[in-house]
Amino acid sequence: MPVCTVEYRPPAIRSPPVQPGTIAPPVSHAESVPMGTAVSSKTPRVRAPELPPKFHWLNTDRPLRLKELRGRVVLLDFWTYCCINCLHILPDLKYLEDKYRDSLTVIGVHTAKFANEQDLDNIRRAILRHDIEHPVIVDESHTIWQSYTVRAWPTLVLIDPDGYYVGHASGEGNRDLLDQLIGELVLRQTNQGRPLPGGLRTRLEKASAPPTPLAFPGKLTVYGDRLFVSDSGHHRIVTSSLDGSSHESIGSGIPGWRDGNFEEAEFWAPQGLALSADGRTLFVCDTENHLLRKIDLVRRQVSTFAGTGEQSLGYGQVEGPGLEIPLNSPWDAVVADGALYVAMAGSHQIWKCDPHSGRISTFAGNGHESTLNGTRDGSAFAQPSGITTNDHRLFVADSESSSVRTVGIAEDITALLCGSGDLFGFGDQDGLGEAVLLQHPLGVHWDGGTLWLTDTYNHKIKRIDPESGRCETLTGHIDSGYLDGDLAEARFWEPAGLWRNGDRIYIADTNNHAIRVIDLVSRRVSTLKIRNLCAPGYCFPDSA
Repeated sequence: MPVCTVEYRPPAIRSPPVQPGTIAPPVSHAESVPMGTAVSSKTPRVRAPELPPKFHWLNTDRPLRLKELRGRVVLLDFWTYCCINCLHILPDLKYLEDKYRDSLTVIGVHTAKFANEQDLDNIRRAILRHDIEHPVIVDESHTIWQSYTVRAWPTLVLIDPDGYYVGHASGEGNRDLLDQLIGELVLRQTNQGRPLPGGLRTRLEKASAPPTPLAFPGKLTVYGDRLFVSDSGHHRIVTSSLDGSSHESIGSGIPGWRDGNFEEAEFWAPQGLALSADGRTLFVCDTENHLLRKIDLVRRQVSTFAGTGEQSLGYGQVEGPGLEIPLNSPWDAVVADGALYVAMAGSHQIWKCDPHSGRISTFAGNGHESTLNGTRDGSAFAQPSGITTNDHRLFVADSESSSVRTVGIAEDITALLCGSGDLFGFGDQDGLGEAVLLQHPLGVHWDGGTLWLTDTYNHKIKRIDPESGRCETLTGHIDSGYLDGDLAEARFWEPAGLWRNGDRIYIADTNNHAIRVIDLVSRRVSTLKIRNLCAPGYCFPDSA
């Protein structure tokens, strides 16, 4: 099943590939801790390596040790918050946590890929964004990763009630297998008459996170005098006047899948937005629902026009009626010549949809996470998360390869525009073409002459010449923050979407829960205040 960057190996780690859908026996390495054997093996069991005593923890009131969890089954989830596959298994973990609440402890082991993901506050924001409620330990310098000889995100490690290593499974699609094995371990514990220790006391990060009018806004677009924002953390779309004096919410704010009018419709962590040429229809990438939704802004109705609500785990080329084909985390979209092009982050592809007939098909990418260029069918992307167009080419923010890629619309070719084009070639360096270093860019916008980019994990806004591939920083700083003012001093925090309208660039400043505005004439940054905007179910004292 899909895994993220399976070839990642810290120094001295050389472990064999894991067959999807299996609990793999452990491997041993001269410089790593032996990990034990699978449940069915007759070889001696080996104690699971203990967690380091002084690492940072989140979502718990104190550091945890495996020895204090004896009597409970423990499931370690090795994840990094950029990885789409890691996000896909969160519902599986939630299912297992709820089913085995009295006997299972899930511990997230956050092992960063990108430099930005090593920051404790950034990890905390990711926990809030994805509503993670189990304890998370921050794996400094890949210490725990190496002790368990992990080599791919996500990897799940199962530990029995006696503290012995059972096995590991990498990738998605392992819920049923883990459910079976956890059930067997719990039954054995019960049959032996051994008591189960009580559950953990928790101190969830969200308990100290006050509500905000916007929550982790992802993407935005402008049409006429209206701004449309995917208020992802509130599971709704917010439309506002450009000066913030008026607004309207589309969606109840309850995560779910429901069509209907603006008040009753439900979304689940929506991201990309694209408007039809006449401005009457807003297309929405309903990311967590694995759907494409359509909002009739005149009739004030929300409908579904592609996806089944189930996540696709398939590879390769697909074509057919949109409502019969499962999708995989659509993240951004753009309209070109009447067609809707979608950055399908979960399947590492670009898809094409006809909004009138409802038919949908893969357009570029073979479905494997890589950085291949060439023909559209033969190319490979790495979690494309932003898309825009000049009507001849699509420009794609290919987040996991930290690059901007191009896809011909009429011409059957893909190419690298700027960035290293390597899954681990990231950094922060302006320049030309392959000399450019970016860090997990998520948003891209073509304004008719310039390509604008949110270099998300560098907390910067950059501009790119679409012909030469020259990339230059406009504003922002490698250190995240929230500061308005001159371009040289402004600070952002993981901005994910942007749109230029006239002399202004509107930015979804995700971790700051804000819409920021760059005035290209005055060369200053400000924050857009949307008057009277409330979080769902909560009105602020100054917004009544």
